[in-house]
Amino acid sequence: MKRNPATDEVLRVALVTGSTSGIGAAIARALSEAGYAVVIHLRNSANTGRAMAAEMKQAIYVQADLALEADRVRLISEAIAAWGQLDVLVNNAGISRVISHGDLASANSAVWHEHNEINVVAPFHLVTLAESALRDAARHRRAGCVVNISSHAGIRPKGASIPYAVSKAALNHMTRLLAVTLGPEIRVNAVAPGLVDTPLTADWTGAQELWRTRAPMRRAASPDDIAKVVQTLVDSDYLTGEILLTDGGLNLT
Repeated sequence: MKRNPATDEVLRVALVTGSTSGIGAAIARALSEAGYAVVIHLRNSANTGRAMAAEMKQAIYVQADLALEADRVRLISEAIAAWGQLDVLVNNAGISRVISHGDLASANSAVWHEHNEINVVAPFHLVTLAESALRDAARHRRAGCVVNISSHAGIRPKGASIPYAVSKAALNHMTRLLAVTLGPEIRVNAVAPGLVDTPLTADWTGAQELWRTRAPMRRAASPDDIAKVVQTLVDSDYLTGEILLTDGGLNLT
């Protein structure tokens, strides 16, 4: 059984997709600090990815376009090859286009296809490709773990666009279906954030005002807030099939 040389604990390996900035970067850093060997991923920004991996105790960067099936296969293959195992898969990478819900014509077939391929098909395919390694983790260490990063838009009729919200609703239901199908060897959960303070949302002034005035916590989440929730799901030996709505209580108002 491999051990982490930095901690002398049993080595565990996590792949976090879309992990060079925002929520994904916070998750990758949190898992690294918890002693995981981490596979960092993004479609581009290779220099950023390699620099981030170099800052961590045990990490590699893999560049892959999750819209391409061959790249998805290569990502999982390289992730497993790095340390000969995979214990945790965090499906964080996603796509969002801002389209007014009333502008139905702009939500064309290409937009629907793009959101479905990245936000639904890619996570499912990655889980399928990683299934054998995650089951092996259960035999030798702990149950394999999948965490899907969804959105409150998949629970409430909100979101950047209707195709985005529908894709996240599909991801939520897929999470539950996979939890039933893959347990007990593999646990599958999701985190559904509301507004998160990232460079992407910096100019979303209306949403920022909404969270400041109506959410009980009176602020949007930070990437670290979401990373802590993900860490809770990873650390659990029992939770599965859960969609943890993490919106500072906005759903209550």
